[in-house]
Amino acid sequence: MELFWYIVLVTMLAVYVILDGYDFGAGIIHLFFAKTEKDKKAITNAIGPFWDANEVWLIAAGGVLFFAFPTLYASSFSGFYLPLIMILWLLIFRAIGLELRGQVHNSMWQTIWDKAFGIASLLLALFFGVALGNVVRGVNLGMVENGISTQEAHYFFLPLWNPSLSPQAEQLGIIDWFTLLLGVVGIVALTIHGANWIIFKTNSSLNPKLRKVVYTLNFVLLALVVASLLIWHIIEPNPFKNFLEHPILWLLPLLTFSGLFGLFKVRTFKKDGTGFLFSSLFLLGGLASTVASIFPKLLPSTNTINPSLTLYNMAADPYGLSVGMNWFFIALVLVIVYMVVQYRVFKGKMDDVGYGDH
Repeated sequence: MELFWYIVLVTMLAVYVILDGYDFGAGIIHLFFAKTEKDKKAITNAIGPFWDANEVWLIAAGGVLFFAFPTLYASSFSGFYLPLIMILWLLIFRAIGLELRGQVHNSMWQTIWDKAFGIASLLLALFFGVALGNVVRGVNLGMVENGISTQEAHYFFLPLWNPSLSPQAEQLGIIDWFTLLLGVVGIVALTIHGANWIIFKTNSSLNPKLRKVVYTLNFVLLALVVASLLIWHIIEPNPFKNFLEHPILWLLPLLTFSGLFGLFKVRTFKKDGTGFLFSSLFLLGGLASTVASIFPKLLPSTNTINPSLTLYNMAADPYGLSVGMNWFFIALVLVIVYMVVQYRVFKGKMDDVGYGDH
């Protein structure tokens, strides 16, 4: 039962990364590449009908976390309190940047909200990459100092950074050189993903330029991924243990690199949606590979005093999990129907949607 809800949670997070990920990427493209009003409108039209529905997946994942792994929920939301509040504000500014821009036809007003939308999107991509780095690296559960646990075994709290910015310090911070590296990976990967979505959903004059951007950034992404894998050995002495014990798991890295190498042909794709498919494969494979590497851990412990938080020692009562399964399948059907209708209504190019016009 715990494994079922673990798969549900990871699946929801993967769907969120793929769907809201192209929103973040589109915002980054909007910030750095959209110079004309026509280009800006093309980008907001491409994501306008979808962004708010995409964010629901994050809320749903939080609900599953609260229901199925309540102790992990309590531990994480207290330990990561500062970055979670920052992410909340960034989500707010990104949303109102989209919604308020068209309320007043004034260049200064529109510029302010354009910057709010773009900068918030950039920082969200960075913070979610950093968040993944924190999960991979682990946290100091129990706030161990000098070999003594000063708090309950599942409790921790992280400042934004520690003075050394080291991922191997006893007292860790949210940001260190390792988590920051994964944050940069997040920015580059989602920029590529967002550019592919814009190419897929618009006939913007930006599209030829975006194909070149995707091609160039893909070299950067490849270098960052290789560097991350090499550095991972410093953080975790045996990071591929699960893959060696269960060779079928190598299909996940294969999926990741298939998406990554496929993007090198972005300039020759005949169908506009092919690039988006490959960047989605990369994101899905990368997230699944990361989850598989730390399984069954949900949040590793960086000390030897307190055990890591796993799906087995953090799960709710089996009876509650079984009852929740019935309601989950009802909700799943409703969500699938909603998404099918939404994406059928807004299929094809979105240049003439007119999102945000008042």
